[in-house]
Amino acid sequence: MNISRATIIGGAIVIALIVLLMSLFTVQQTQQALVVRLGQPQRFINTVGLHVKMPFLDRVVYFDRRVLNLDLPEEEVIAQDRKRLVVDAFARWRITDPLRFYQALTNTDTARLRLQPILASNVRRILGAETFAAVLSGQRAELMHDIRDAMNVEVRNFGINITDVRIKRADLPAANSDAIYRRMQQERVREANEFRAQGDQISQEIRSKADRDVTVLEAEATKQSEILRGEGDGERNRIFADAFNRDAEFFAFYRSMRAYTESMKGSNTTIVLSPDSEFFRYFEQGPTGR
Repeated sequence: MNISRATIIGGAIVIALIVLLMSLFTVQQTQQALVVRLGQPQRFINTVGLHVKMPFLDRVVYFDRRVLNLDLPEEEVIAQDRKRLVVDAFARWRITDPLRFYQALTNTDTARLRLQPILASNVRRILGAETFAAVLSGQRAELMHDIRDAMNVEVRNFGINITDVRIKRADLPAANSDAIYRRMQQERVREANEFRAQGDQISQEIRSKADRDVTVLEAEATKQSEILRGEGDGERNRIFADAFNRDAEFFAFYRSMRAYTESMKGSNTTIVLSPDSEFFRYFEQGPTGR
């Protein structure tokens, strides 16, 4: 009898502990909780720590209070200027109203399935209204804000908030990119040929000008040299004439000595003259004729 009573007491204690454990739950710092009773939301818990619920009747649904990620598969967009773009984008979102979120979407997996087409449609609509150059320019930040704001309008009844939208990459399709790269390469080759032709033309002009300047300088130098040579010859003739006027016999002697020097420079010079030649008259007599 005593053993039976102890067993009953022990069983009651175990059951009480189980009930107690089933009545308690913990909310972590990264979580927020919603207590659901028989499928109906009862209360929202946003405070961290230990909380109580009805055992067997209540169920706790946890939601992440952190910013969550939403990736968008590559989306093809036709820009305003009819150019096709391949856009890779993502969004950041968080649960702001767990009760409304639970009623509208139930869980994050369902939320991502609902948010992806919303993100894709807004990316196509907003980027499609802009030109290819605008998407690739500094205007991209403003376009991302527009996409975020448009999404928040559509998800306002979901209990979530889109905090940010980013475009990781916006490129032309591979076929278009190859064609553009080829055109760019041809354009660069054409520009290089133009620059090379302009350089050749400028080089030819510089070379022609240099040749012309050289010709002018040489002509001017030749002119100056001829003038100086003429002046020198004139001065020489003047000196010779002055010397001749002062002493004609000495001048004749001097000219003969110069003629001897110029005619007998070489070591093997041969001169054939008659013995009574006037050329050697100063070898036979002095400058006075004696």
